[in-house]
Amino acid sequence: MAQRTDHQNDRYRVLLAELWATWAERGAALDAEQWGRATRLPGWSVRELYAHVAPTPGLFTRMREAVVDRPATVAHGSAVLRAYNRPDGVAHTAADLVADDARELAATVGTGALVARFATEGPKALAGIADLAPTTVIAHPLLGTATLGALAEVAVMEATVHLLDLTAAIGGPPPPDGALQATRVLLAEVADPVEFIEAAAGRTRTAVLPVIR
Repeated sequence: MAQRTDHQNDRYRVLLAELWATWAERGAALDAEQWGRATRLPGWSVRELYAHVAPTPGLFTRMREAVVDRPATVAHGSAVLRAYNRPDGVAHTAADLVADDARELAATVGTGALVARFATEGPKALAGIADLAPTTVIAHPLLGTATLGALAEVAVMEATVHLLDLTAAIGGPPPPDGALQATRVLLAEVADPVEFIEAAAGRTRTAVLPVIR
């Protein structure tokens, strides 16, 4: 896998800010019926989808507090996703808890507050760690240690995939081109390279996708 440069990694912050602005713009235009509309994620309404994706400002403060001076166990977003999506990974073991958290937040926080997390609170908190290089190593409860850049890659992917879920529910344009390109590359990197290439080239019937839950 090609080594990421700081310049390449740092663009994920820009992409994340752009994605959040898109979420905020669309949320501000939703009416009550659209907020309650079902998404293609079983049991999740648009409001619960917003609650799941909405940035948590306190998370960024905790990231700064978790900076450590030792090598990263995980340095790329693809490695984060492989760890999360293995059979005993959190994508499987914590799925119900993640859904419950989204439902609880959606039930207790108003739609205006959800939009504000994307429009003002999240971007302000993100700016608060702008001085940290993408190669900054963060202690992580599940991964051991991970670079800030790797976590940013995954955050962009999450915001992009779920924006496609939102678009499927309420319509609208696709996510920004840069976010789509970054997400496509990241998801392709999760798969075994030989299996992915052979499947994409029509050389095998081996099931390669999906690579994440």
